[in-house]
Amino acid sequence: MRTHIPVSLAGTEVWLLADKAVYWPEQKALLIADIHFGKAAAFRALGQPVPHGTTATNLARLDALLEAYPTERLYFLGDFLHAPESHAPTTLNALARWRNANPSLLITLIRGNHDLRAGDPPASLKINVVPEPLLIGPLALQHEPESHPSHVVLAGHIHPAFSLSGRGRQRLRLPCFCLDNDVLLLPAFGDFTGGWEIKALPGRRIFVVGDGGIWPLG
Repeated sequence: MRTHIPVSLAGTEVWLLADKAVYWPEQKALLIADIHFGKAAAFRALGQPVPHGTTATNLARLDALLEAYPTERLYFLGDFLHAPESHAPTTLNALARWRNANPSLLITLIRGNHDLRAGDPPASLKINVVPEPLLIGPLALQHEPESHPSHVVLAGHIHPAFSLSGRGRQRLRLPCFCLDNDVLLLPAFGDFTGGWEIKALPGRRIFVVGDGGIWPLG
């Protein structure tokens, strides 16, 4: 089973990872979209009975990627915190412990729509927060998946998913990467985030992820 697939974008190679992230070897950079820290806490604050432990699970997955791929820079493509209620002490304390365990990692957040409402992460997390787009080499790092006039875009926001059809009425809905011309759409990294179903179109490249693997369609 493949754990990553290399893709060439404007002369640079990025790896699409089975755990819903992108690794950019040239920059020793890991790119994450839509982690939505504190989403469960925000729902619990509204009285909704949702699971505990999503922050710990997301951080453990992130640590596994940092261990597997030599990483100096970590980019969050928007929606780091889910809502104002995500500033709950349990969430922020978990993030602080994780940051203290990774002090040399350079972290940048490109603000997304949820970040505008939730507010920036605490300064103690030492995260550089910038508006979109962030231009690095031939790539534009964004939250919104809108084309850029001169750069290939990597973005999130949509939480793309694709449905596979089996025999009878069997259907399997999986997160996916979607590459349309000059825009690479990343799946939501965070647990408990949902997804928006995309369709196969001429010229569109879709890579579905699940059960620890990644594979292209078509």
